[in-house]
Amino acid sequence: MSVQPTDHTPTTIKKQGNKTLVITWDNGHESRYSFRYLRQNCPCAGCVEEWSSKKTLNPDAIPLDLEGLKVEPVGSYGLSFSFSDHHATGIYHFDYLREICPCPVCKKG
Repeated sequence: MSVQPTDHTPTTIKKQGNKTLVITWDNGHESRYSFRYLRQNCPCAGCVEEWSSKKTLNPDAIPLDLEGLKVEPVGSYGLSFSFSDHHATGIYHFDYLREICPCPVCKKG
């Protein structure tokens, strides 16, 4: 998958089975996301209130066995996902994906 530079530029994007997405960023940092985690943090208007940015999605309602069926680039700035719960409307900007990196180093930051 080829991408153009943004504030946070991935150098590689790899889907590992239907459970994990791995992104290596231009600074060498590696982010590993479960597709369930990505679905729980969906930024679409159906999951986040547009005016207040308040999450309307109950993250506990996402099935434990949720899978990521498809990963597609959106322009040169992000990714979209198709999930096994039939949700596929979120656009995940690279800046947002970098911001929600679940690794211990980023969570501490």
